[in-house]
Amino acid sequence: MTAPAWNPSPVKNPSPIWHPYAHLKTQRPAPKVVGGEGPYFHLESGERLLDATCSWWCMIHGYCHPRLVNAIQQQADELCHVMLGGLTHEPADRLARELVRVTPEGLNHVFYSDSGSVGMEVAMKMAVQYHQLRDKPGKHRLLSLMKAYHGDTAGCMAVCDPEEGMHSLFSGYLPRHYFAPAPTAPFEAEPASVAADLAALRAVLEAHHEEIAALLMEPLLQAAGGLNMTSPHYLRGARELCDEFDVLLVFDEVATGFGRTGKLFAANHADVTPDILVLSKGLTGGYLGHAATLATDRVHDTFIGDSDMHAFMHGPTFMGNPLASRVALESLAVFEEEDYLGKIATLNGVLREELLEDASLRAHPAVEDVRVLGATAVIETREAADLAGVGEWARDQGVWLRPIGRWLYTMPAYVTSPDELRRITDTMKDWFR
Repeated sequence: MTAPAWNPSPVKNPSPIWHPYAHLKTQRPAPKVVGGEGPYFHLESGERLLDATCSWWCMIHGYCHPRLVNAIQQQADELCHVMLGGLTHEPADRLARELVRVTPEGLNHVFYSDSGSVGMEVAMKMAVQYHQLRDKPGKHRLLSLMKAYHGDTAGCMAVCDPEEGMHSLFSGYLPRHYFAPAPTAPFEAEPASVAADLAALRAVLEAHHEEIAALLMEPLLQAAGGLNMTSPHYLRGARELCDEFDVLLVFDEVATGFGRTGKLFAANHADVTPDILVLSKGLTGGYLGHAATLATDRVHDTFIGDSDMHAFMHGPTFMGNPLASRVALESLAVFEEEDYLGKIATLNGVLREELLEDASLRAHPAVEDVRVLGATAVIETREAADLAGVGEWARDQGVWLRPIGRWLYTMPAYVTSPDELRRITDTMKDWFR
C-alpha cells in the first residue's frame, strides 16, 4: 500500500531555523546575510545594510576585519580546540594576562566560558560558593536591580527584572532572589541626586544581607532592560554598601565592556573595582563566542583549601577555546593600537549633536526621552506601538534597526564614520517625522 503523500501546511518561512524572540505565527522570512565589510552587511537580495546594532552590540570592529580574520586563520593552522581541564595553551594564557592588565586593578584571576549568560552563571555560582567556603551558607541568594537583563539561561533569568522583563512566563520555575529599585539619577547626576537611589539599595541590604551573596549590576547602562543610563556615583555608593554588608559586587559588563560607555570599562568611570567582572560580546569583536569572568584575590584565594568543596565545579566544554582566545587578543590589540576610545568619543559627539540637541525630536508626542552615553543612543517612546514597523521601514532606507519594545536605539560598530552614523540617526529621527 502506498503511503499518503506528505503535504505540510504552507509556512511563511520554510527554513528549519527556530529564530530567537520570534512570534512563529507572524514572523516574516528572515533576510539571508551573505557577507559584509566594515559597518555594513550584505543580503542575498543584493541589499547593503548599515548595521546600527553591530549584531547585538558585539561586532565593534565591523564585519570582515582583515586582522581578526587573519588571526582566526593563523590559529586554525595551529590548534582549533583542546580541553582546558588539566591542560592549557598559549592563546588562553596570553589573553588572561592581557585581561588582567586592562581591567580595573585587582581583578587578577580569569575563568573562561563561551557566552555572556554562562559567564554570569559562573559569577553567581562563584559568589555563592565563596560564602559557603567562609562558613556563611545562609548567604545563598542574589540581589539584582529592576530593569536588569543578565541573560536567558535559568540562573540569569532569575535575576532579570521580574515585572517588565521578558521571562515572566518562567516565574514558577525560577529560584527567587531579591531586587532593588532601578537607579533613576542620570549619568550626569551629582551625588545629592543619587542619594535616594542608594537609600533604596541600602534598605534592601539592611533587610536581607544575611541571605544575599552578591549584588549584580550592569554598570551605568542597563542594556536590554530599556537602556537605562545611570550615574558613576551610584557605582561608588554600591561598592561601599557591599563592603559594609559583606556582599560581593558583580559587574555584568557583557554589553558595557570594551568601550561602549566611552571608557574601556564602565567601572573606569567610577574608579571602582568589583569583586567579580563578567565580559563577553566585544571580547572577541563578535567574531567567535567567548566570555571571561574575572575575580579578585579575595574571591579566588577563598577557594584554596583541602576539602572537596574548595574546587569550583564548573567547566564549559569550549572554555578558553584557542580560536576565540586568539581573536580576542587581536581584537584588543586593534582597539588599543587604533585609538578606539578616540573613535568612540567622535561617535558620542555625533549622537549628542544629532539626537540630544534636536528639540523637535524631544518634543514629539510619541517620544518619552532621548539618552546618549558613549557609543549608545536611545529614543524611548511612550508605547511599543509607536515603533511598529520601524525595522522594515529602516531597511528600505538601507539601515538595519531592531528596537527593543518601546526603545529605538543604536549601538554602532566603532568603525562607523560620522557620516554613516548621521545616516543612522537621520533614519531614527525620520521615523518620527
